[in-house]
Amino acid sequence: MPAAPQPLLGRIAVHLKLLTEEQLAAATRRQAELGDGRNLGTLLCELGFLTQLQLAQVIKTRDQLIAKQRAMQAVAAADREPEAGVAGQRPENAARPAQAGQRAPSPGAQPGGEGTRPAARAPEHLQRVAPRSFAAAIGGVDPSELHQLLRIGVERGASDVHIHAGMPLRLRLHGKFVAANDDVIDAVHSERLVFSALTPEQTTIFRDHGELDLAYEASGLGRFRVNLYRQQRGYDGVFRVISSGIPTLEELGLPQSLARFTNFHQGLVLVTGPANCGKSSTLAALVNLINEERREHILTVEDPIEFLHPPKMCAVNQRNVGAHTDSFARALRAALREDPDVIVIGELRDLETISLALTAAETGHLVLGTLHTNSAIRTINRLVGVFPAEQQDQIRNMVSESLRAVISQRLIPNKDGGRRVPALEVLVMNKAAGNLIRENKTFQLLSAMQMGASQGMALLDDSLNKLVASGAISRDEALRNADDPKRIKG
Repeated sequence: MPAAPQPLLGRIAVHLKLLTEEQLAAATRRQAELGDGRNLGTLLCELGFLTQLQLAQVIKTRDQLIAKQRAMQAVAAADREPEAGVAGQRPENAARPAQAGQRAPSPGAQPGGEGTRPAARAPEHLQRVAPRSFAAAIGGVDPSELHQLLRIGVERGASDVHIHAGMPLRLRLHGKFVAANDDVIDAVHSERLVFSALTPEQTTIFRDHGELDLAYEASGLGRFRVNLYRQQRGYDGVFRVISSGIPTLEELGLPQSLARFTNFHQGLVLVTGPANCGKSSTLAALVNLINEERREHILTVEDPIEFLHPPKMCAVNQRNVGAHTDSFARALRAALREDPDVIVIGELRDLETISLALTAAETGHLVLGTLHTNSAIRTINRLVGVFPAEQQDQIRNMVSESLRAVISQRLIPNKDGGRRVPALEVLVMNKAAGNLIRENKTFQLLSAMQMGASQGMALLDDSLNKLVASGAISRDEALRNADDPKRIKG
């Protein structure tokens, strides 16, 4: 049996990557076999190839496409049609029969003045309807509605704005996840909001992979770190609010003693903690101090770029993974040939990135980065543990020699719940700590940190006790966040 023709609706579904060519071919064959005039969209749902929501998306795109094509054809036809004259009279520029001895105009030509000129044609951009129509139909969504929702989050002081299909707008306020209102965002609405944040190139990547990280700037509101993803109910987005200016340590509620970690000229300084604990802000504050006080070359590798660092005393180059480089690892390999003094890594994610960061720290660079770990000890174990067992002794030696400090932080709601304050654990490398790492005795680092208080070291539980004593946080919150609740004073 010859292959059934592929209708427009099916081709659009394939273009949007909601359907494969094989599934479309199977559906059209089945439609021809049934011969009952069954709608292709209905059949695709019956076969389980599309959901009702996906079918609605395809139909909407098809209708938009047809409307655009008709509009373009109407414009093209109007350009080709001669102007109408008085009824019963020939327009002045209408073609006349050739008289004896006169050459008839060639097809597609019009008389007029000297020689002939081509008949009026549609503008060139209207002649290429077929190759451009799909992209035109699904792109160009107005972001103004998205900006209204982001404004709600910014004005209420949220750290994150959540858009979820089938749920009201949600905000992360001082660590708590709350509904901004009662208006449910349906799947079609959510999709429109999410895609309005994307460029055409980003739209293609998102449709191909189902998830995307990016930085987004909304005029009058500021910058946002964005993660978009596709899930069972539709398309969702989480927009992290980025401060309009680079915060200082004081503004973040951090001790000025952390500024001394920017004085190193080589080695590794890490800012660690769980998600949504302010690691990026702390890192940005440290980078800004270097930018204001040293005459050096700072190179950052981020995914995406969050805080923008204009050159001050330093030359600053910021690279976005995906837009400017394929990966953290590739950017770091290249960085060693780009003559940086300071390398800033948005996140140490995998073995190769950690290995290159340690190499850079060993070869005379100051490397600053973040890591998703909850304490200084877990940070050391993570740095070593990503490597194969046969390499770990060597890596322990590298870490003991290259690591300069670990700042592990948490953000704790204050007593009235109106803001969050940082609690810190700080490890400053000294001879004792280095020996414990080399000997694989990281469990003894707690004692070394207690004894190193005069060098600026601190345990998380001690920091929580100070916050309780000052009245900044409640004892219940301290117990909830403590590594060892028995150490929290009554």
